[in-house]
Amino acid sequence: MSTSDPGFQFEEDAVAQAKSAVGVVFPDVATLTQMANEFFRALPNQAGQRFTGASAPASPEPSVSPGGPGSPGFPASYSAAIPGTEMRQPQFGVPAPSMPSLPSVDKIPSEADIARLAGAGLPSFPSEVTSFAGTPSLSPLSAGAPSSPLSAPQTGISQPAAPLSSVSPFSLPLPDFNLPFPNFEASLPSIPPLAALGTDDFAKSAVGALSPLYFLEGAGALSQPIASRPQAAQSYSPAVVPEVGSIRRQFDVTSIRNDFPILREKVNGYPLIWLDNAATTQKPQAVIDRLKYFYEHENSNIHRAAHDLAARATDAYEDARSKVAHFLNASSSKEIVFVRGATEAINLVAQSWGRQHINKGDEIIISWIEHHANIVPWQMLAAEKGAILRVIPVDDSGQILLDEYEKLLSTRTKLVSFSQVSNALGTITPAQQMVQMGHRYGARVLVDGAQAVSHMRVDVQSLDADFYVFSGHKVFGPTGIGVLYGKPDALADSPPWQGGGNMIADVTFEKTIYQPPPFRFEAGTGNIADAVGLGAAIAYLDTIGMENISHHEHELLVYATQELLKIPGLCIIGTAKEKAGVLSFVLEGYKTEDVGAALNREGIAVRSGHHCAQPALRRFGQETTVRPSLALYNNYEDIDAMIAALRRLRQLPA
Repeated sequence: MSTSDPGFQFEEDAVAQAKSAVGVVFPDVATLTQMANEFFRALPNQAGQRFTGASAPASPEPSVSPGGPGSPGFPASYSAAIPGTEMRQPQFGVPAPSMPSLPSVDKIPSEADIARLAGAGLPSFPSEVTSFAGTPSLSPLSAGAPSSPLSAPQTGISQPAAPLSSVSPFSLPLPDFNLPFPNFEASLPSIPPLAALGTDDFAKSAVGALSPLYFLEGAGALSQPIASRPQAAQSYSPAVVPEVGSIRRQFDVTSIRNDFPILREKVNGYPLIWLDNAATTQKPQAVIDRLKYFYEHENSNIHRAAHDLAARATDAYEDARSKVAHFLNASSSKEIVFVRGATEAINLVAQSWGRQHINKGDEIIISWIEHHANIVPWQMLAAEKGAILRVIPVDDSGQILLDEYEKLLSTRTKLVSFSQVSNALGTITPAQQMVQMGHRYGARVLVDGAQAVSHMRVDVQSLDADFYVFSGHKVFGPTGIGVLYGKPDALADSPPWQGGGNMIADVTFEKTIYQPPPFRFEAGTGNIADAVGLGAAIAYLDTIGMENISHHEHELLVYATQELLKIPGLCIIGTAKEKAGVLSFVLEGYKTEDVGAALNREGIAVRSGHHCAQPALRRFGQETTVRPSLALYNNYEDIDAMIAALRRLRQLPA
């Protein structure tokens, strides 16, 4: 770059401003970053061309990816259209290829198309489609399609459940992450600096389609946006990358079970029956493959480094944040904080917002049916601050007593924290009403959704809680990743609770300037791969539909309850009218651990113990229970096998 080049003068001015501002002789981070970006933009691309600025060379002819094993010429658009796989492979200065569009409902794939898909080792498209992305319906061919609408169970959520018959049986093939992803860029307006990363512009983009190293542009510059950036050659097409929720597969439990490879395991010579879903859920192949793909093709730290893998990893991580925001119906991805799990999310609120706002004599309200993770952090805070912990009682069915809750509320109440679904009893609490009651007294309200998100549709805007938490491993994602949702004003009113890299905007020995939420709560290197895996799990659930899952589990719960009650000496603990897929019981004459061991001998996994909810069980005079819990992949055969094993244990006729 010559000294007459305007870009050189821009950098020279930046250096002078930096020296004047901070009184040092070395260029600051913003200047170094700008120089690095200029350097990388000047590198020759793979075709021997050079990136020239605001425009890129014209797109080449439409190309196809090399495809997976046995699939030469497999169209790249099919891979891009699968939920959970939308991402890009940034290349410096390489124009985007034109992407072939998906077959529409009025143009069913030809036999050649189907043969090519079959050669790729993927299931073929159906010969007829009932609906796709809101288009007119054609007649279904599926023998298993329901003949009449089925209503989902009441869940305490204000949104009506969609009839099962309205769900399209059209099913895309599940992701095959061995297929290379298409290579494209998106045309976007100017991107704000790092301090504003995570805005709605990012959340609304299909995959956070920013310039390849957008997270470096503005690093260290707290208020100086980049004056201009090159525009990519081609935009995303909605036909290629559908919005989350635009595709629904028919709910078929047999097909769903095939998505979970662990269900093919045998335990003690029996096929595994997994009924310990309240402890953790199993992972679909789509999540397993997504994690494998990340480590094979994208592994890097995020929000830093001037190279392609950093861009890919950052895109994947922030895309997962956007998927979580959509899943919860949050208004912005800025309201989503990644943590290790629901337990860490509750501790974050206690140590950040709580330490800032809870004082001596203030009151914190929880319920009698809480998990230990929603008891212990508040006990610790109350002991530290001299606050008072109050507990909402429950009735003999395990449901919250709202009249007693009302009596506990006062102007001294600063925080209310309760579970949307009890992990020990399955009770669905009247969460929306409880949030409203807490707000009438000026309290902040936290809802623990760890046991809710896998069973029902959650809408945080309708719920109106200030904080909402859940764990990824309870919703078919990896362990070690969780989510804290917070209203913007609640997060802004919460100081950082851990210090380190990534959560800072600027650091000197005199002071530190922190990033805005959500980044100020994500110190250090986060659990990047598992956040990406959580995004894949949410995309998988979206292809099925939470209303369909809720209906299926409710039917199983009703059936299992009826069959358990037929066993002499068996008592169900927790009989609230509104329940999710959790059952707790004791069997007269048997220790709960003996019942669990007997079921395990036949390959049936349940939880026996106190379920980290000792106060809840002691309310019913129990120290431990046996807890089978349901998920979308369980079926009537699973229930029948458990009932038969219990009857054999009791030496009853089959």
